[in-house]
Amino acid sequence: MIAVVGLGASLGDRAATLRTAVCLLAAWPGVEVLAASRLYASPPAGGVAGGAFLNAAARVRVSEGPEALHAALRAVETRLGRRVTRRWADRVLDLDILWFEGLEWATPTLTVPHPRLAERAFAVRPLLDVASGATHPTTGTPYASLPAARAPIACVGVLAAPRREALVLAPKPAAS
Repeated sequence: MIAVVGLGASLGDRAATLRTAVCLLAAWPGVEVLAASRLYASPPAGGVAGGAFLNAAARVRVSEGPEALHAALRAVETRLGRRVTRRWADRVLDLDILWFEGLEWATPTLTVPHPRLAERAFAVRPLLDVASGATHPTTGTPYASLPAARAPIACVGVLAAPRREALVLAPKPAAS
């Protein structure tokens, strides 16, 4: 199963945190990182955070469904120092499932595709970097046709997918 994970950070060394998060995700059992997007700078959304965000995306192949990937993302966030604070507040790291190929999913704790994906250039543009043909699983609307896909946003670098030999630095977490 193919999914796209959105990454964001507004505190600390944002680029290094996003790169480390991708390495940790690649080392997670049942997750293979296939591609990583450019890095985009964006102002904070929601009116709470004060710092600018760096955003990116990673296309992954997973052996299990959205709930297992969601649990892996929460574990990576915790390992890299994220603490739950106010919604839309500044954060060391934010990982979200943006899209799951051919799947719409809704539970009290997880909605896929991400409920605000279509409105946010900082999510759509990185998604399209790694999954240019992505469409909404129910409506079939191509994400590339959305206004957010054409909205101006600053590209400030590249979030490279980790090389296999680099994964030695990020050992796989013990299965729980």
